[in-house]
Amino acid sequence: MNRIATILVMIGWFLVSQSYSKSADDLAQVQLDSKKAGPRAVENLTERAIVRDYRSAWTSLSHALEFNVFDPIEGPFAGNAKQMLKGTIARQQESGLRQRFLDQNHKLEVVFYAPEGDVVELHDTAEYQQQILDGGKPIHDERVVLHYIVLMTPSADRWVIRQLQAVPQF
Repeated sequence: MNRIATILVMIGWFLVSQSYSKSADDLAQVQLDSKKAGPRAVENLTERAIVRDYRSAWTSLSHALEFNVFDPIEGPFAGNAKQMLKGTIARQQESGLRQRFLDQNHKLEVVFYAPEGDVVELHDTAEYQQQILDGGKPIHDERVVLHYIVLMTPSADRWVIRQLQAVPQF
């Protein structure tokens, strides 16, 4: 490859990575209420870790669905949640559609924290701007409020989402 072609390829990769990085800066906002947790109280360090990892998971989920790639969901998701997301991404790849989540706000409530500290059940009231894109063109744009039942478990270095189930209400 000649020098000009190499430079053009490098510029293209730079622009793609900047587009991806720009979206990465749009972190989800997460609030956690653990007052009703039981049968065990949630420790302060655990609260902070859950908020950090839940925010990271939704940011990763957003990137995966916006760019139709699997890599962002590899760390923060496991089990049924990971398989469901992989299926969604595969269907989007086939159809040429993408989703974008903007201005995410998540209000989490801990409803169960196992005595052993190995699972936490959360109720998430999520509010965000959802866009459906065909290629780069928006074909649908709406503000949504959705409810999710979430199961998270600790792994070696973070809390992971094992179940992410949308429900009509709590």
